[in-house]
Amino acid sequence: MTNRWIVLLWGDEDFWEGASPETQERIMNEHQAYSDACDERGYKILGGEELGFSKNAVTVRADGATLAITDGPYVELAEHLGGYYVIETDDVQGLARLTGELLLTDGGGIELRPVVVHDA
Repeated sequence: MTNRWIVLLWGDEDFWEGASPETQERIMNEHQAYSDACDERGYKILGGEELGFSKNAVTVRADGATLAITDGPYVELAEHLGGYYVIETDDVQGLARLTGELLLTDGGGIELRPVVVHDA
């Protein structure tokens, strides 16, 4: 059975914001290499996106029937979610190893979580 996983990419937004164009290009090339390696190893990428900075987020909270809508992230963190991939695989350990080897060259962290698929 093939399972669907979301690969959450956590990192320091200040690093990316202050990175030189050469560093940003290198990192984007690493993501292309990751996509190519996933394809070669049978990890099917279903989707993914780079996310904008958390300072530009809009947060919605509910307190009973009252909604509070504020600018900024939900919580203050040292590392923020910077992007994600959705990948189908039955080898999550291999996927985790590949992800760490190719996408953690500048620090940060990666979390792989199973996606819950509800039958129609």
